Amino acid sequence: MRVHLGCDHAGLDLKSHLTTRLTELGYEVVDHGPFVYDALDDYPVFCIRAAEAVAREREQGLDSLGVVIGGSGNGEQMAANKVTGIRCALVHSDETARLGREHNDAQVVAVGGRMHSIEDMTRFVEIFLAEPFSNEERHVRRIRQLDVYDRTGQRPPLPESAKGLGPTEDQD
Repeated sequence: MRVHLGCDHAGLDLKSHLTTRLTELGYEVVDHGPFVYDALDDYPVFCIRAAEAVAREREQGLDSLGVVIGGSGNGEQMAANKVTGIRCALVHSDETARLGREHNDAQVVAVGGRMHSIEDMTRFVEIFLAEPFSNEERHVRRIRQLDVYDRTGQRPPLPESAKGLGPTEDQD
């Protein structure tokens, strides 16, 4: 499996560590930068490129995933999620790492380089990369709703239980 990495200055140490660790585990790592410390660099520059590479390769049928890293992981997740077809999960525990893949079929994981130890973040990434998507119907249905909205802007229809109950009502 190919793993695309992108970060900002706050994630540089973890990215370097992950490059070595993931290579040892047999992953093919592609580093989208940065390559030197620059306290003024901008995470979208590198995280969007990593997410685009994942989207492009998955469209070609390749088994690729991505990891984006920043101080908190929030901005990096937002940047990756701007790439059409990408679902990026911000993880902060073993369980969120596992569920990001198992339930949400996220193709990119975001971690905060200043939020946890390198050991914890490495474990989160390893769990994410190893976990398969469950393909359970309810998860497939929810992802399909997100994909349709992403492509068309069409909201999912309200269930009968929510109709007529306030601000969720469709207003055209």
